[in-house]
Amino acid sequence: MSAVVCGKRSSSIFEELLHSTPPPASKRARCASSPTASLRVSPSRASPSFDHCDGERIAAYLARLRSLFPEMDQQLLEHALEASGNDLDSTIKSLNDLRLESADFNLVSGVRKPENGNEMNAQLPTEAGTVKENGVDAAGIDVLPTDGSEWVELFVREMMNASDVDDARTRVSRVLEFLEKSIMARADGEALRNLHKENMMLKEQVEVLVRENTVLKHAVAIQHHRQKEYEERSQELQHLKQLVSQYQEQVRTLEINNYALTVHLRQAQQSSSIPGRFNPDVF
Repeated sequence: MSAVVCGKRSSSIFEELLHSTPPPASKRARCASSPTASLRVSPSRASPSFDHCDGERIAAYLARLRSLFPEMDQQLLEHALEASGNDLDSTIKSLNDLRLESADFNLVSGVRKPENGNEMNAQLPTEAGTVKENGVDAAGIDVLPTDGSEWVELFVREMMNASDVDDARTRVSRVLEFLEKSIMARADGEALRNLHKENMMLKEQVEVLVRENTVLKHAVAIQHHRQKEYEERSQELQHLKQLVSQYQEQVRTLEINNYALTVHLRQAQQSSSIPGRFNPDVF
């Protein structure tokens, strides 16, 4: 807000200079008849005998420029006024272009440098100092506003520093462009943070799934081992059942043979001609 106050104060001084009492008729005639009255001489190149009217006009121009561009250096204002041939409108236009170009350059350079991968800061000219750009002193830089009140102050400051309607329109459009880029940068940063959070959540889920998969593999291995043991025991049981069947068949065969032998023995004993019991070894 100090820039706005300084701008108003300098503007009032300039209005006092412009609306002050005109010089006497003899002085005006002397100024008009001077051979150098129609020439625009730069203060840095003026000789000791330069016209007093041009000096007052140049001083008034510089006061006006200081009120419009309080953040710029005095030498820069004088250089710009000299380069434009002491034309106030051309000087204001060139300084506005210089300020906007510097702001655009600083914004682009600030947006391309994210801080800790989270925040992207763009830069605008301010009254904090001057920097060198293409060999010419340009306005200082600062971080873009972070809330609505700072953006409002920025709009008000730009409107107060505007020299005419076209300049105000240019300033507003440029500030709106900066606002759009800032919103996009913040949106990109928010998207990156959300993506990082999603990646962390997915990573945790993958780790949980890996642990569950390991446990499941171990359980499947145990189940497979038990299934294999069960199959082996089933095969042994089938083999034992077959042996039991064979043994039962042999037992039945032996019982039948034993019975047949018993029957033959009885028949032999009944058909014997010698009664009684004899020693089998004695005939």
